Amino acid sequence: MCGIVGYIGPREITHHVILACLKRLEYRGYDSAGIAVLSEDGFEIRRSLGKLKKLEELIAMDSLKGKAGLGHTRWATHGRPSEINAHPHRAGEVVVVHNGIIENYLAIKEELQAAGHTFKSETDTEVLSHLIQNYLFEGLGFVEAVRSALRRVQGSYAIGVMCRREPGILIGARKESPLIVGLGDEGHFIASDIPAVLDHTRRMVFLDDEEMAILGPGDIRFLNLAGREIHKKEHWIDWSPVMAEKGGFKHFMQKEIFEQPRAIIDTFRGRVVPETGEVAWEHFSLAPGDMATLRRVAIVACGTSFHAALVGKFTIEHLCRMPVEVDLASEFRYREPIVGPDTLLILISQSGETADTLAALREGEEKGAHTLAICNVVESSIVRGCRDVIYTHAGPEIGVASTKAFVTQLTALYLLAIYLGRVQGRLDKDISRRMIQDLICIPHQVESILEASASIREIARDYMHFTDFLYLGRGINYPIALEGALKLKEISYIHAEGYPAGEMKHGPIALIDEDVPTIMLATRNSTYSKVVSNIEEIRARRGKIIAVVNEGDRDLEGKVDTIIPIPVNNHLLTPIILTVPLQLLAYYIADLKGTDVDQPRNLAKSVTVE
Repeated sequence: MCGIVGYIGPREITHHVILACLKRLEYRGYDSAGIAVLSEDGFEIRRSLGKLKKLEELIAMDSLKGKAGLGHTRWATHGRPSEINAHPHRAGEVVVVHNGIIENYLAIKEELQAAGHTFKSETDTEVLSHLIQNYLFEGLGFVEAVRSALRRVQGSYAIGVMCRREPGILIGARKESPLIVGLGDEGHFIASDIPAVLDHTRRMVFLDDEEMAILGPGDIRFLNLAGREIHKKEHWIDWSPVMAEKGGFKHFMQKEIFEQPRAIIDTFRGRVVPETGEVAWEHFSLAPGDMATLRRVAIVACGTSFHAALVGKFTIEHLCRMPVEVDLASEFRYREPIVGPDTLLILISQSGETADTLAALREGEEKGAHTLAICNVVESSIVRGCRDVIYTHAGPEIGVASTKAFVTQLTALYLLAIYLGRVQGRLDKDISRRMIQDLICIPHQVESILEASASIREIARDYMHFTDFLYLGRGINYPIALEGALKLKEISYIHAEGYPAGEMKHGPIALIDEDVPTIMLATRNSTYSKVVSNIEEIRARRGKIIAVVNEGDRDLEGKVDTIIPIPVNNHLLTPIILTVPLQLLAYYIADLKGTDVDQPRNLAKSVTVE
């Protein structure tokens, strides 16, 4: 998502160096940009809405020079995209750029306002700049002021900080958001990703959580937040420019699959209060009192987003006891849908520009429905057309076949279901607290699957030569069977079908033989025994079976050809966990077959025509 670049060195540089580094991060996506340079005369700060080209045009007549500088590209979280909300943010002698979310920013902001601080933006980042400045007021040195501020804040951050009082120091720090240090012969860099500084150095140090880097023109030292000096290992990066953008992964799709734990965290961070079981939104006009007027929910989407919508139906109906209809956007407006002021119409789109979904939005608005977008792109057409929006915070997704956008849509729908259940009084505090705690466990559980990806690659090698696959699941897992089949056919060009397992005897069983493997989603839930019966039916017809099961489940050993174990969580979150091994299986089969994984034939990332 957001990009950070910082430089400090013995020689004076111009803003062009910082801007060139930021351009190497443009693939991450952003909606505004800014730069700050510290010279002998003080800070020069420029910010603009839009792409870096706009920032370049703004400072075309200037020549910002200094021996230290910070640059930033912002993807809006707190506060709309605007010049005033763009980074860097300044408070007195301090300038800050920041990626992440400061969860307790409101409490700190109120405290600082009471102490006389005046805020200009809507962002959580500006709070951090004022907090550091406040510690400087109290007599702390620059390094101690930053360290004290970071010990106060809760949430995630990667930051770069400069101080007018100490122009020979640039500070970087991280917690749950990436930040690297580049060691150069003529100055040192910080950046949110390796590609930004590869033109200047291949020597890198990777900060871990709650670590600070104090960069001087010639030397660097590292501290933890307890104030103890630490030793960090230097790494040599030998990547091509294309490999650098991919973070060392072979394909963008592979990189995006492995980014999913962070994307899920970014989607729920700052929105959940684990202690109370509450869910809160940044921008949501539908007040709790308005919920009494809602009688039904309609969800409209296309492709992978449609599969997320089907999972959302199960989740919302289960937690809110409200009827939910799910439509393909391409069919919705042609069937004279029955929606009105008592309907919450949810439009799901990764890009926010899907033509059919936009048409469905217009249909819903004309009929008076309350429209809500679940989207990954700030200020996209669907976002602008809806009354409310829930951003998924997946970051840019370059691979055409959606991965992290899908799991963040599932995360957003889960949060929405909890929110609706609470405000309508159908979900009590204790249950919602447990559900939020279950969600907080999900990133770690996804990480554990990714760590075992080598075993899934070997399974892919065993099955890559088959030409037809059947994916089966029941209940809330059925949409994941659809999604798994879609991923395989999108990128490997292998025919695959997703089906409800209970419908197997109503047609698909005719396909079963030794040449059609079945991927069975066989997690423990109320329909587990039914799924086991399906497995027996497939075995009787000599079909090959890959079963995705809960860790510790031994009941299917000897009954299936291949087992993929996944962690256990509540059944409403199982779809997220199930999705990951199916993505990996599809990816590795496609890679082994040598197809164009990132840009499959005939497909486009955003379908902007009917």
